[in-house]
Amino acid sequence: MRPRRRRPDLDRNVPRKRDERINEEIRAQRVRLVDDQGEQVGILPTKEALEFAFGKGLDLVEVAAGADPPVARVMDYSKYRYEQDQRAKQARKHQTQIQIKEIKLRPKIGIHDYETKKGHVVRFLGQRAKVKVTIMFRGRETLHPERGRDLLIRLAEDVKELGSIEQQPLLDGRNMVMVLAPTKNAGVKTDAKDEDGEGREEALQGDRDGQVDAPSRDAEPQPREEVVEA
Repeated sequence: MRPRRRRPDLDRNVPRKRDERINEEIRAQRVRLVDDQGEQVGILPTKEALEFAFGKGLDLVEVAAGADPPVARVMDYSKYRYEQDQRAKQARKHQTQIQIKEIKLRPKIGIHDYETKKGHVVRFLGQRAKVKVTIMFRGRETLHPERGRDLLIRLAEDVKELGSIEQQPLLDGRNMVMVLAPTKNAGVKTDAKDEDGEGREEALQGDRDGQVDAPSRDAEPQPREEVVEA
């Protein structure tokens, strides 16, 4: 029985690995044959191995080209590549992509600029990104690296609910670098609407029970207290 040129049901568009040879593309004169059950058949001429694979309606795939002789396995190549692609997709889903954002500060930064920069750090940590904080020294500022270190430690303390120090402040030339990593609390938001709704429901229940008096229309409106972070 002569091997056919190609299985008629083999999809030509099946994605293939680089240098992966199947069927008549195998150049070796002999191969170490492994059947579709994973059992060793032995060393056979490639033509006989092709006849063996085609007799089962399957493909002959070279799986170890560097061996002597190369190892070829009998399988349904289309199904094999599909399963490999599905496993690769599942692996990519479980991979966590870590983003690194960078914030640059000066050791003599003003209060308002510091609060702005801190807000950026909070936002980045809330996005589950690592933050590289760099203090840039100029001129004689390099004589007092402790000021940059104190500023970095202050920032880490201000955002400790969302980020922890992954890399301690380290002097690198004219710069000092610290890396913050998001904590478990980073990116977790409280649903303010739900809390507000629960408060209203409790107030209504109190009215029904006669425990809370409804405000009079003539009563003066009480000012609302607002907390603004400095």
